[in-house]
Amino acid sequence: MKIAILSRNPHLFSTKRLIEAIRAAGHEALVVDHSLCDLIIEQEGPYIIYRGEKLEGVDAIIPRIGASITFYGTAVVRQFELMGVFSAVDSQAIVRSRDKLRSLQILSKAGLGMPKTAFTNFSKGGEKALIERVGGAPLIIKLLEGTQGLGVVLAETKKAGQSVIEAFHGLKARIIVQEFIKEAKGADIRAFVVNGKVVGAMKRQGAEGEFRSNLHRGGIATVIKLSKEEKAAALSAAKALGLDIAGVDMLQSDRGPLILEVNSSPGLEGIEEATGVNIAGEIVKFIEESVEKKITKKKSKNEQTDPDRH
Repeated sequence: MKIAILSRNPHLFSTKRLIEAIRAAGHEALVVDHSLCDLIIEQEGPYIIYRGEKLEGVDAIIPRIGASITFYGTAVVRQFELMGVFSAVDSQAIVRSRDKLRSLQILSKAGLGMPKTAFTNFSKGGEKALIERVGGAPLIIKLLEGTQGLGVVLAETKKAGQSVIEAFHGLKARIIVQEFIKEAKGADIRAFVVNGKVVGAMKRQGAEGEFRSNLHRGGIATVIKLSKEEKAAALSAAKALGLDIAGVDMLQSDRGPLILEVNSSPGLEGIEEATGVNIAGEIVKFIEESVEKKITKKKSKNEQTDPDRH
C-alpha cells in the first residue's frame, strides 16, 4: 500500500514515527504537505495536483492537520475521501472536534461527564452572572481557538474572572468559561483511542505552580492504568465525535471522569515515551484492516452485480 501522511513538517516526531511504522509494516510512506495541494473539481471527478503533478496511487491517508489550517486541511482530506482513498480520520470528525463549543455540545448530548461550561453572546455587565453559572470562582476561561494550553486562564477570584472576561470581550474574542476542578490538582489524563480501543494512556501533571498539564507547558507524563469508567468515557467520547483515532483528555474528579477535549491529531511523542507502546504501529494496523475490509466489500459488491458470475 501507499500511505500518505498529511503533514506540513516531515521532521516532526509524530510524522517521523508514522513513516517508520508504515515502512516497518512493508508499505510505502509518502509525506504530503496539504497546504500545497490544489483541489480540482470537475465533471470527470475530483483530483489533487501536488507540486505541479496529479497525485495518484494513494491507498490511505493519515491526516495531521494543524489547528491554524483546519479549513483548508479538512477540504484536502474530503477531496481524498471523494477520490475513494481511505482516511484514518474522517474529515467531518476533524471539523467537529476542532470546534470546541460544538464538540462539548455533542459530548453533553451523549451524556458524558464534563466540567460545567457556559458560552454567551456577551452584553456589558453580564460577566458576573456568567461566572455564577459555572459555580463561581475559581474558574477557567478558554479561548475557543486556543491550542496546547495557550489562551487558557485560571481566574482565582470573581473580580479577576470579570476582568479577564471583559478583556477578551473587548478584543471580540470568543471564549467559554468552565468550572475549576480543584481535586484534579493540575493533572489530567490523555487516553489514546485507535479503532474503538484504548491503546495507551498517560497522566500529565502540570509543572509546579502551573494549573495547565500540557507537555508543551512543561508538564510531566507518566503511564497510568485507566479505570473501567475512564476507559468507557474515552471510548464514548471518541465515538460521539466520529473519531477512529483520538486523544481524549479527561480530569479525575469526585464525580468521575470529566472530558476536557477530544483531539483529532494527537501527538505521539509524549504518549509513546510514557507508555512504551508502539502507537504509530497500532494506527498502521487499523489502516491495514480498514483498507482490506474496503477491498473485500468492493469485490463482494462487484460479484453481486456481475451477470456472468455464475
